[in-house]
Amino acid sequence: MTLVLWGKYDLSFELSEPGAYRRDVPKAEVHVLDAGHFALDTAADQIAQLVRGFMN
Repeated sequence: MTLVLWGKYDLSFELSEPGAYRRDVPKAEVHVLDAGHFALDTAADQIAQLVRGFMN
């Protein structure tokens, strides 16, 4: 199982990259967040909810 959380506004990585996870790990749970590189600074509650749901 794989959980991918991606910041839509991350200047260090391309927004197309989460698609590679979907190709390589078809059952991966991929979420593109309304956040930048340090997504926990702006989307901590959303990330916590996604991680909790993934772990259950």
